[in-house]
Amino acid sequence: MRDITRDPRGWIAPLTATLVTVPAGFVALLFGSLTPMACDACNGAAADRFDASFGPAWTVLWVGLLIALMVLVAGWTTPWQVRNASRRLALALTAPATVLVTFVAFMALVDWP
Repeated sequence: MRDITRDPRGWIAPLTATLVTVPAGFVALLFGSLTPMACDACNGAAADRFDASFGPAWTVLWVGLLIALMVLVAGWTTPWQVRNASRRLALALTAPATVLVTFVAFMALVDWP
């Protein structure tokens, strides 16, 4: 039987994940929102390809960042018991990794000029 006592250090993993994930998510969102300026001078086929690829990439970025936010919330709301320490740690590691994977997917989906 696992220990159901309160974990006195249960807040460390969610807090660390929050301090890494939130700024990383804002930077990813900022970079994503500035991406359309990369094709300001484009015209013709290059602009069409960029516009066609930016829409789905922007959706992937938003959905991925929302998933990272849900993982953060799950990390904070997991009961602070010793038996859930590994779950909290896994959620704390998953949140910033989700932001990173989402940003890489965004960059790969955009057809850069």
